[in-house]
Amino acid sequence: MVLLASAELATRAVGATGIPGAGPIVQHLTLWLGFLGAAVAARDGRLLNLATSEYLPAGAPRRWARGVANSVGAAVAALLALACWRLVQVERSAGTEIAVGIPVWVGQLVLPASLALVAVRLAWRADALPAGRLAAFGLLAGGLLLGLFPGWSEGAPAWIGVALVTLGTLAGGPLFAALGGIAVWLFLVDGVPIAAVPAEAYRLAVHPTLPSIPLFTLAGFFLAEGKSALRLLDLFRALVGWLPGGTAVVAAVLCAFFTTFTGGSGVTILALGALLLQALSADGYRERFSLGLITSSGSLGLLFPPAVPLIFYGIVAEVSIPDLFRGGLLPGALAVGATAVYGVLEGRRQGARHPVSLRRVGAALAAAKWELSLPALVLVLIFSGRATVVEAAAAAALWAAVIQVAIHREVTFRQLPRVLLEATVLVGGVLLILCAALGLTSWLVDAQIPYQLLAWGQEHLASKWTFLLALNLLLLVVGCLMDVYSAIAVVVPLIAPLGLAFGVDPIHLGIIFLANLELGFLTPPVGVNLFLASYRFGKPILAVTGAVLPWLVIRAAIVLLITYVPFLTLALLDR
Repeated sequence: MVLLASAELATRAVGATGIPGAGPIVQHLTLWLGFLGAAVAARDGRLLNLATSEYLPAGAPRRWARGVANSVGAAVAALLALACWRLVQVERSAGTEIAVGIPVWVGQLVLPASLALVAVRLAWRADALPAGRLAAFGLLAGGLLLGLFPGWSEGAPAWIGVALVTLGTLAGGPLFAALGGIAVWLFLVDGVPIAAVPAEAYRLAVHPTLPSIPLFTLAGFFLAEGKSALRLLDLFRALVGWLPGGTAVVAAVLCAFFTTFTGGSGVTILALGALLLQALSADGYRERFSLGLITSSGSLGLLFPPAVPLIFYGIVAEVSIPDLFRGGLLPGALAVGATAVYGVLEGRRQGARHPVSLRRVGAALAAAKWELSLPALVLVLIFSGRATVVEAAAAAALWAAVIQVAIHREVTFRQLPRVLLEATVLVGGVLLILCAALGLTSWLVDAQIPYQLLAWGQEHLASKWTFLLALNLLLLVVGCLMDVYSAIAVVVPLIAPLGLAFGVDPIHLGIIFLANLELGFLTPPVGVNLFLASYRFGKPILAVTGAVLPWLVIRAAIVLLITYVPFLTLALLDR
């Protein structure tokens, strides 16, 4: 994908017409990449979930929860695999092509194959004992029978399937099973062919802009693999380390930088957590403060270009991605600034300072110049109009690889497959959730839920400001229960018509949405950053939650400012 999209950009730059079929082929490679990555994630037990089983006592309760969660997930995956096979059959009859003679159904084969692998892996991981695995495979077979004989479920009470899937999710089941399971069950109850679920997923997976998500993610993984974080830490320390709280400011800025490229706060916490905790501890900061700072800063970069959630929001909401990039700059800077101010206040009481040294600044700048060139490259390519978002993402991934493999030589050619696989697993887990979420969104649209919600909102919400307050409360709940990508896929089609009806600018609505989801990462009881920090630092989840509370208050205040001061979002737009 990197080489093909980069070659397309290069050939056009020299006046050629480009590579025939490059765009559609890269889009379908995204489909293969994502679903094969999901199969690997299932094999390794890394599919995204709510991690609610962590609240259960160790031993039998967790074992039973794991059995229920994986068994329900296996049944849903098997049913979705059958639905995808039906879609492949339909496309094979249609005879359409991707490009250069490649049939569409060949590109779609990865859907049923990968989901079948996911189903088998989940059933196998349901229990270590043969009896537990047998029960899980029995539920898997039940999912297949529902798909083979749809008349059995047509007209059944909708709550039965929804309750079963919800139970599996609360037990710690994968999020894709929650969204996809509810979607396929509701279609079965309504008597609609289940191929409607993967049809909507396929439409998303081959969206022209979607390949930028795995490509930017790969660029972030290359940065996280070597010593880029250490070089940037030295640079930011040299620039602001003389301030009280300088190291805390550096931690916030560095987290924002990495999250912008990886697209996930979890990657930032896992990759930089130990380095930043060690730096803060060495400079005398309290452990509780440091833990809260790193956990909360993991999601700081989601509003800066070219953050992946901004791109995905633009795809789903059908708004300008460059405008979203511009709209997120001031709100993102405000969030980083507020975090930095709290760090300065803490640093006035404790925390070492680093003396100003122009020589040190120059040396650190020289060492980190290649890392700093990466965001500059992306922004120039996108805002100059010389490259599409996908081509800019491919150039970023290629340049990040050159920096780490050829310039710094911190990633060897033997390590390349591991870096590629790690990025693929993350993308696979996310893309599987996205596709399942789009299936649920398709049912919601068929059921005219957005129109009903619009009518209710116009009747019960008195003004634009009342709508925005209700939206903040809704998104706070959504953000702590759903990951950012599935929340975008499911919720945006519901609230976008309401936003237009109340006169909220679509770009402003997008930044409000993502700022609220940033807050949701920190919100108990199931904010994803809380679990990741607990895992990374070996601390109880309640200790992490307590450490994050002051940062939660700060971020909530920032969200309210972003919501009720549209100027922050719209000031840099060409309007």
